[in-house]
Amino acid sequence: MTNPAPRRFLDPKTPPSVLTLTLLAGISALTMNIFLPSLPSMAAWFDAPYALMQMSVALYLGLSALLQIVIGPISDRFGRRKVVLGALILFLLATIGTLVAPTAEAFLICRMAQAVVAAGMVLSRAIVRDMVSEAEAASMIGYVTMGMSLVPMIGPVIGGFLDEAFGWQASFGLLLVAGFGVTLLCWRDLGETAVLRPVRLADQLRQYPRLLASQRFWGYSLSAALASGCFFAYLGGAPYVGTEIFHLGSAQIGALFALTAVGYAGGNFVAGRYSVRIGMNRMVLLGTAVTTIATALLLMISLAGATTAVSFFGLTLVMGLGNGICLPNANAGILSVRPDLAGTASGLGGALIIGGGAGLAALAGVLLTPGATERPLAVLMFVTSLGSVLAILWVIRRARQIGLPG
Repeated sequence: MTNPAPRRFLDPKTPPSVLTLTLLAGISALTMNIFLPSLPSMAAWFDAPYALMQMSVALYLGLSALLQIVIGPISDRFGRRKVVLGALILFLLATIGTLVAPTAEAFLICRMAQAVVAAGMVLSRAIVRDMVSEAEAASMIGYVTMGMSLVPMIGPVIGGFLDEAFGWQASFGLLLVAGFGVTLLCWRDLGETAVLRPVRLADQLRQYPRLLASQRFWGYSLSAALASGCFFAYLGGAPYVGTEIFHLGSAQIGALFALTAVGYAGGNFVAGRYSVRIGMNRMVLLGTAVTTIATALLLMISLAGATTAVSFFGLTLVMGLGNGICLPNANAGILSVRPDLAGTASGLGGALIIGGGAGLAALAGVLLTPGATERPLAVLMFVTSLGSVLAILWVIRRARQIGLPG
């Protein structure tokens, strides 16, 4: 018996490598946060209120949520490869638009159009589920997102330094170059992994009620949405906290943003190593508990009036650790409810997660009015994280009722 020929890298007829999936998801995450340290300078450049430029976070997340509702079904029908490549090309055009936008309003339109790159985040998870079994999916997603987290970890750091050295446009120039590289890599390496079915898109969308009727789907989605919700609230409010309360510069805020991603990478490593052994639901519970402990400590320090930049940003490292443990397993749970609708489930679950994040990011901006302390943000983060614990406990209870592993 002869050994099979080794897989050739950069062969479009084969499933993608982990590197390709990591960078595909990473460009989506990088787009979300690289420019955050530049928000004050962007407001000055466009002579626009800071609150208007801050809406670029919530609007981006909101449109990402809407897109994810249709990205999954479209990919189930036409294939992962075509949808990914089409989305990346549109992303490149939108990024060029952000660089040449003459007004804040034009910039926001192009910034919203960049949300099409959310296809990378959605379909990287669906592709994993196409390639491996349910038992392996959480582990592989953990490793993919661990590598992915290295990209947004350094994104705000680089964005802060680029802003101080060359202006806010440099961050979007970097996104353009990185997006082109990922597009080329996917064109060469991302083979089709979905089993295509001759079903109309309208018929695909009719599958949503079947998912929405599942208590387990709702439980996993709410657990993931609320666990990551405290992070999205942090994204919406931390630039204000760093600039207005602790009087930090763009480079300093960018470096402190990296702490959350460091924790997230560590949590992804734990998820990748122990998810199969400990079990998906227990890992979600562990991750949400860690995040809730971190946000509870943050709130208690705030109530005591002892918050410093070190305590505020430092505790987000622990928050990131909990999210890194929870989210790969919660996402695997979302996909496991109906494996035959992996793309649809990933898109709808992602829409609930990102849509909730958009609302929380916008709410954080509303709560942090001029003169406000960090306390409203701390309360918001704690409440959402506590809700994620209740959601996974609901899933565990439901699983035991129907005889599934708890």
